[in-house]
Amino acid sequence: MKNYREILHQYWGYDDFRGIQREIIESIGSGHDTLGLMPTGGGKSITFQVPALAQEGTCIVITPLIALMKDQVDNLRRRGVRAAAIYSGLTREEIIITLENCIFGDIRILYVSPERLSSELFQTKLRHMHVSFITVDEAHCISQWGYDFRPSYLEISKIRKLLPGIPVLALTATATPQVVQDIQDKLSQTTTPDFNVFRMSFERKNLAYVVRHATDKREQLIHILKSVKGTAIVYARSRRRTKEYAELISEAGITATFYHAGLDAAVKDQRQQAWQQDEVRVMVATNAFGMGIDKPDVRLVIHIDCPDSIEAYFQEAGRAGRDGLKAYAVLLYNDGDQRKLEKRIADTFPEKDFIRQIYEHLAYFYQIGVGSGYNHTFEFNIDKFCHAFRHFPIQVDAALKILNRAGYIEYTEEQDNQARVMFTIGRDDLYRLENTSPNEEKVITAMLRNYGGLFTDYNYIDESFIASQTQLQPQQVYMTLKGLSQRHILHFIPQKKTPYIRYTQRREDMEHVQLPPAVYEERKAQFTERIHAMIAYAQEDAVCRSRQLLRYFGEENDHDCRQCDVCLSHRREGMVSEPGLNEAMERILTLLDDGQPHPMTDLRDLQLPTGELDAALEYLLKEEYIRQTDGFLTRH
Repeated sequence: MKNYREILHQYWGYDDFRGIQREIIESIGSGHDTLGLMPTGGGKSITFQVPALAQEGTCIVITPLIALMKDQVDNLRRRGVRAAAIYSGLTREEIIITLENCIFGDIRILYVSPERLSSELFQTKLRHMHVSFITVDEAHCISQWGYDFRPSYLEISKIRKLLPGIPVLALTATATPQVVQDIQDKLSQTTTPDFNVFRMSFERKNLAYVVRHATDKREQLIHILKSVKGTAIVYARSRRRTKEYAELISEAGITATFYHAGLDAAVKDQRQQAWQQDEVRVMVATNAFGMGIDKPDVRLVIHIDCPDSIEAYFQEAGRAGRDGLKAYAVLLYNDGDQRKLEKRIADTFPEKDFIRQIYEHLAYFYQIGVGSGYNHTFEFNIDKFCHAFRHFPIQVDAALKILNRAGYIEYTEEQDNQARVMFTIGRDDLYRLENTSPNEEKVITAMLRNYGGLFTDYNYIDESFIASQTQLQPQQVYMTLKGLSQRHILHFIPQKKTPYIRYTQRREDMEHVQLPPAVYEERKAQFTERIHAMIAYAQEDAVCRSRQLLRYFGEENDHDCRQCDVCLSHRREGMVSEPGLNEAMERILTLLDDGQPHPMTDLRDLQLPTGELDAALEYLLKEEYIRQTDGFLTRH
């Protein structure tokens, strides 16, 4: 038996495993296909990193999260573990070097995006690697029953055929019983899956789930942020609203910034770092933020808009309190939310005739005749397309995704094109330059040291890497490169996000476009079911929030959490009247209004009935309006 605990202590400094980590490690270490169900913050990465170091060869880790790849590779390298990652934006030469290092045994853990699996280069090199096992992170993405299905995950079954006998470890933090079974079916090499399945309770004992019915969500948002101290994430539905809410929060005197997929990579990195380093308290973001970001001391997650599913809500809410200390997940809900959620069904699954019309208009847009277009790839400007044919972007995006699933096109949303640079003056002229600023000197020197061929052709560069080499902020690097480009010292093509459309078969006549039930009706029914489950959760005020969430994931709990809004409401109702409780809370807060610590004995002077005093005190402490330290009470 390999000594997994020694590896854990040597590289991570922990004395022992927690939860189901040991069982998963021993299962995959002994060559069994393994499925681990662990909540966010449950320590998933340890379950594949430790056995990867205990075995010869390379562990292939498949994950869709580039931010997580980079973060984990950096962390592993700091610990002395030979790790690497392959993702969009690397040059072909960089990818070949990384893959050959795996073949030579120099890399123990290799992270790859699922899109990379279908590459002929990757598959060719993979055949020559000694692979210890395959890890599939975010394994629910392989299931068409799941809330975040990604077709690229289906390539994993082909990779298993290239590596017969190599075991697979599937990991997920959000899976219903149906999805759990589907993961096994999709990943199995046999008709009868033989997975060892390990489940860790999804209960988060330190996390209080709250649904607050708020007519004025903006007012409630500021009230909650002022009532609960510490780092916070506010999730909003649209990119525009992230900016609006960040400005609202800043105007209230709370430091805030915003984040969404449409921002430049340098800006995203800068804002993420400012938030992680506590320079900014609140991150207002779309669901593009959070996956793979390790900040354990988030005290509060607020959803100002309802997510599409319990799975998405549970995963995003679970980013609070990963350090095990008290944290809150608050959903702001009002009568308008049900109508908005129901509308998403029609937006996500437009009428079939509309989808066929979008297919026809796409052909007009690119001037593709019937029977042609196969394997042609085009940049797709959705705003230009919508303006030309008078469509709305939300329905167009949904129609293209359905056509993608039906096999007519490949629709790649906002693919990263890395920044490129080429010097427009010769090397000798560069050395004779005058009036260059210190930042320009640093950036030019860093590029010359780290990239070759800059004087003869465009070269891909990584602005974040140059920032780390020069001790500048990524935004400073970006502005410096723009300045050098304006002075005609070099030509700088900034990173841009471009959607692409590739025709995967010859163009059909519109009336011949088939949208089978598995692509349309069945998926619409699943989506509708998830929307209605989300509405039911928000509107149910009789059952403990934690129990509702656990039941959705197939886990029955025999006890209430005693800290969600439902539980606190029931406890108050059972003990005292609402007016009595309110008066007791008001008198306690008035006592503490002077900002001084008061001994608990001062509460006797309020002459309140014992039941009302106890209930009010418990509520104020739970909601962190007040705090208790060494027998003294103070107001937050």
